[in-house]
Amino acid sequence: MSIETKLQKEAMHVLKLTSRTFYIPIKMLNPTLRKTVGSAYLCMRAIDEIEDHEDLQSETKQYLLRATSKLLQSKFDDSAYQELLKPYEKLLPEVTLRLGDWLSVCPEGIIDKVKESTSIMADGMARWVEKDWIVKTKEDLDDYTYYVAGLVGVMLSDIWEMYDGTVTDRDLAIGYGRGLQAVNMLRNQDEDADRGVRFLPDGWDRNDMFAYATTNLRKADEYIESIDTKNILLFCKIPLALAKRTLKTLKSGNEKMSRAEVESTVEEIINEN
Repeated sequence: MSIETKLQKEAMHVLKLTSRTFYIPIKMLNPTLRKTVGSAYLCMRAIDEIEDHEDLQSETKQYLLRATSKLLQSKFDDSAYQELLKPYEKLLPEVTLRLGDWLSVCPEGIIDKVKESTSIMADGMARWVEKDWIVKTKEDLDDYTYYVAGLVGVMLSDIWEMYDGTVTDRDLAIGYGRGLQAVNMLRNQDEDADRGVRFLPDGWDRNDMFAYATTNLRKADEYIESIDTKNILLFCKIPLALAKRTLKTLKSGNEKMSRAEVESTVEEIINEN
């Protein structure tokens, strides 16, 4: 087995451990897209784990995120990255420690775009760590959800266009990312409150956040209308369907969907296509 094949298998394994929601649709992509989207997702997850880490100090998070952002702005130096993480390597998960491996799996033609998007995201996350995630206005919420999720939508749009010329609206792509993120925020509200974080703007209650999620998920519906490539369409529809079902579950007072509900939702989408 070549090193490249071994790394690709390991990337899919770590992806499965990190996010079942995205592992399912990524696994269904054709080999080129699977490698590209899998690599991009793992790169962004690598920095996300720094932002969310429970045991790292705020100053440490800012330092690591900004330094990683800088490393991604030129030819990625994995030795420098390992040196940067060395004092914290026992605290950080595999997905973060192996950022260099995930970049090496990414196809040549798209890697610069993945690095650029991940770099912008890391810098945006550092600023929000510095602000202590204090969201006062809807503009603040839009800014935060842009950096942690809207950017993913934009990057996916770039990947679709480079792959087969599929053109999608970048503003709707941001809405797609924001919609998924808003559902996550609703799902994790108690957990976030325990660590002293409240993503609701001043004067908002949980219903306002439900409305925010719904508005952005409508943009996600519009986003996928412009996609004809069956493989890409299937990928986009699965997380969207799961987000909508989760929103419905949360509205009915339950915490999350059951494994059986997840499987039946995925099955429905596959059968539709």
